[in-house]
Amino acid sequence: MPLSMYIFFASGKDNFGRLPVLTKNIVEIDKFTSPDSDTVRLDNSITILGFFGNDPLENKVNAYNLAHKIYKKYRGFHDFQIVILQPEGSEEASITLKENLSEIANTDRWKFVYGTSEEIKEVFNSLQSEYLLMPDNSSPYVFIVDKNRELRGRNDDEDVGMLYGYDARDFAEINNKMDDDVKVILAEYRLELKKYKADREI
Repeated sequence: MPLSMYIFFASGKDNFGRLPVLTKNIVEIDKFTSPDSDTVRLDNSITILGFFGNDPLENKVNAYNLAHKIYKKYRGFHDFQIVILQPEGSEEASITLKENLSEIANTDRWKFVYGTSEEIKEVFNSLQSEYLLMPDNSSPYVFIVDKNRELRGRNDDEDVGMLYGYDARDFAEINNKMDDDVKVILAEYRLELKKYKADREI
């Protein structure tokens, strides 16, 4: 874990608000195939969920924004992952993109998984956001999903009110809003873990 994260979490202060739950019961992704041997799941992980479409290389700017400002900073946190739901047939381009991202940081917690268009739509629709999935199975928006498969975001954002997801095309939004919100949810779990250990010691 980077030193800046240690400093942030070591304070142990509970002086921030919890990141609101906007949607519950997001569809699990265990039907999707992974090039790794393990099945990728949302349960018990803090997930940044994305949809890069039939040609993920067309969304490489979005991927680089995430890699530089979110993934590289938080990949050392236990149970954190970035998962991109990809349509079957996009494996080769996804591998190329992942190789490019490995120049920024080790991609052990960045996962591309593959399913049918119907399976991708099912997961996307379960987010119950105001955004639309494009015909090529892509979306510029990425989403924070907690360990209980609940969508986290903002219900009082100063610009849009309900902020379901973060526009990965917008470097400033990823660098500011999303970074702040990921920091909050990770701190929530850090404090819960400390409280659990304290209760166990009692």
